Amino acid sequence: MADEPKPLLIKRYASRRLYNTETSDYVTLEDISGFIRDGREVQIVDLKSGDDLTRQYLLQIIAEHESRGESVLPVSVLNDLVRSYMSGNVSVVPQFLQTSFDMLRDGQARVMENMNAMNPMAKMPGMKVMQAQQEAFMKAMTGGWGGGGGKQVQEPAQADPEPEQNENLDEIKQQLAELQDKLSKLK
Repeated sequence: MADEPKPLLIKRYASRRLYNTETSDYVTLEDISGFIRDGREVQIVDLKSGDDLTRQYLLQIIAEHESRGESVLPVSVLNDLVRSYMSGNVSVVPQFLQTSFDMLRDGQARVMENMNAMNPMAKMPGMKVMQAQQEAFMKAMTGGWGGGGGKQVQEPAQADPEPEQNENLDEIKQQLAELQDKLSKLK
């Protein structure tokens, strides 16, 4: 098993400024949001106390996107999250969300693997460019979940999917339908 890369360490100074220890410069919440979109894990700690502030800042990033009209989560999901925190009981919602995002990342990774798998079409002229466009399209559609930045392509080339890719796509659609069903039952 390969070791997980260490998260990018961000230190918060008493002045509330955020310092990127990797590049030795100050960063903003937007910069941190960009690191995460590019697939980096971050850890934000208070320089003086050593307290882990990552969760607080990630929630702040989401709140700022929401305040700009960029809908991150549906209102019904936000209501369910508030209920789960306020109920006083141990909630399955955090574990469910973690599992759901893990499944989404795994599904995306399988789609990308299948697109890149060796097949007779791989030797066709322009196939690598088309695969790069498909990868960029997938990243644009999923907001970059699963890591890797890359350029977003506005008009990706379309190719006839292989039968195995269709089966995997059907499997992913099935998993998504199951997740939606479970979410609706949580309400």
